[in-house]
Amino acid sequence: MELLPLLIAILTAGLFAGFLGGLFGIGGGIVIVPALYFAFGFFDVADVVRIKVAVATSLATIIVTALRSLSAHSRKGAVDFAFLRVWAPWIAVGAIFGGSLARYVEADWMIAIFAIGAAIIGLHRLFFPMAGRSDPSPATDSAPPKGILPMAVASLIGTLSSLMGIGGGVMGVVVLTAYRKTIHQAVATASGFGVAIALPGTIAMGLAGRGAEGLPPFSMGFVNIPGFVLIALMTFITAPLGAKTAHALPQKLLNRIFSLYLIFTALLLMREVIF
Repeated sequence: MELLPLLIAILTAGLFAGFLGGLFGIGGGIVIVPALYFAFGFFDVADVVRIKVAVATSLATIIVTALRSLSAHSRKGAVDFAFLRVWAPWIAVGAIFGGSLARYVEADWMIAIFAIGAAIIGLHRLFFPMAGRSDPSPATDSAPPKGILPMAVASLIGTLSSLMGIGGGVMGVVVLTAYRKTIHQAVATASGFGVAIALPGTIAMGLAGRGAEGLPPFSMGFVNIPGFVLIALMTFITAPLGAKTAHALPQKLLNRIFSLYLIFTALLLMREVIF
């Protein structure tokens, strides 16, 4: 496998993922995973590990973006740390479980999990646009829900997010708004979910992929180091360009385009499984 063409493909995937993330207002693996998956498809990355490398490398990039986001939201006082302290450990447990499962789950099943998740998110955004109380005022730490059900929900968020290579924003915002957080507070607190998912999930994926055959060069388990560095760099550069473009377009149109993009991506990935 020639390294230079692979690096160029990863750079291109990073440019694409960063721009779309900024354009549609959602970052992380929901864009990065398919971009990396199809980029790796042009080279001799074994089919049995290709989706796993894409997911694990995406999780690694989310560590950086989630920490930056959590820090920024924290300075504005928008993070409900009481909620985070109770839920984050269970999210982390789920992320470790999901990352560890990657060694045993067949590639087709992981592709199907991502595709189904992306389709559900796309359909939800298309027919039920995110709504909630918009209040930019600082968050007031409230008594977080406790008990078996919240623990199970938090663990499930961690497990599914780890297996899909996505951060806390996708599922976390939906759950937090259901607990009557404002959109601002939900987005801010969900960035903490992203840290709780990405860090332990990446470590688990790295350990789970030790000794796997067909990995791209310079991989630590399923985590590809050049992919992590280049994707993080490219998204840092192109996300602001996407965000700038987004301000020039109607939000309803953007939401609809993004929903259709997710559904189309899900269909492409399911085609990989079926055919």
